[in-house]
Amino acid sequence: LCSPTLLNKVGGFSKPADVLRANLLHLGDTEDWARWLALSKVENPDTEGGIFFSDMNLVFSAAIAGQGIAMGDELTSRKALNEGRLVRPFDIAIKSPRSYFLVSEHAKANHPVLQAFGGWLRSKLSENRVGPY
Repeated sequence: LCSPTLLNKVGGFSKPADVLRANLLHLGDTEDWARWLALSKVENPDTEGGIFFSDMNLVFSAAIAGQGIAMGDELTSRKALNEGRLVRPFDIAIKSPRSYFLVSEHAKANHPVLQAFGGWLRSKLSENRVGPY
């Protein structure tokens, strides 16, 4: 995901290897970019450069500001994509190794309020189901 401004600045991306002309924006480590570039059949990519963040909101803010290109799932980036603040230059997707969990005390796991909230949350996520990254 990147800003339209960055896309224009680098002259567009015609093939996956072209993303290496921009700063890679990383969440924590280089694993996601390494996996995406391998899936995209980019040989010997250097994923060690770029900018590293510990929070996805900062990654998206940097991407929107034109500081580089980011990995991100469509669910959390949907608003910025719909508003045109971010674009998805390729339809190549990897499955994220990350998950979300709904956690509660074991003794309260069957409480009606928690059950109702869990059911509501799962239904909302199902309504918005999109592909990975």
